Amino acid sequence: MRVACIQYKAYESEEQTLKKILPLVHNAVKKNVDLITLPECATFLNKNKSETMINASYEEDSYSLKIIKETAKTFNVNILIGSLQTLENKKSKIKLFNRSFLINNKGIINCKYDKIHMYDVKISKNQVYNESKIYESGETAKIAELKINGKYFKIGMTICYDIRFPNLFRDLAIHGADIITVPSVFMYITGKDHWHSLLKARAIETGCYIVAPAQCGEYFNNRRSYGHSSIISPWGKILSDAKTSKNIIISNIDKNEITKARSKIPSIYVNKKYKIN
Repeated sequence: MRVACIQYKAYESEEQTLKKILPLVHNAVKKNVDLITLPECATFLNKNKSETMINASYEEDSYSLKIIKETAKTFNVNILIGSLQTLENKKSKIKLFNRSFLINNKGIINCKYDKIHMYDVKISKNQVYNESKIYESGETAKIAELKINGKYFKIGMTICYDIRFPNLFRDLAIHGADIITVPSVFMYITGKDHWHSLLKARAIETGCYIVAPAQCGEYFNNRRSYGHSSIISPWGKILSDAKTSKNIIISNIDKNEITKARSKIPSIYVNKKYKIN
């Protein structure tokens, strides 16, 4: 299975961002990939909740979802939309979810996942993020399945800040995930110290491939994303890194490497009970 991560910076307009994405998707298709992955907030990124609510859509009305589904079908390729800001009615109120979509090569939604862990942090006096004031938290972990070249691949779905919660990744691996996707808009201030270490740790702990498409560049409010979209082997080796500019990276996913890693260090199969004094 050949997987691609597409790295770029989303604009505040989904139409403008899609004009940037579609040629990149076409270029990736020419390289005979089976799965193309896009980052978190794949088609637009706004500076506050009120602007995000204006641009967000209900799933059935989403222009981004419509275009990417058509693209997947036209090019006969599977596409992971890292996330779209998606509206939903809950208890007679309009709620906003940060939702990842896996679109199969028929243009059909294979699986969708709502980000569970909200990025609520105070990094410095001037850098405070409270995603829980913007999005509703998801409640269910998800594993999708794709049949590629006669083999079934199970794909655990996460989003960005989820990377800091190893139990989620362990649970996905225990329930059969071969690959775990981590679409992100990872901030530079933490990314330079933590991004690669976290990705490699989650791969080593689970024996899974980690596929992490990320945004790059500078935004409003002095925000800067780290870039470095990465594909990590089950042994924790960086197979490909997109560095800090618009880029496409591609790596092969070999299920035999998953088996090898887990046979050497079978930690996901151990559930030791212990006490803490």
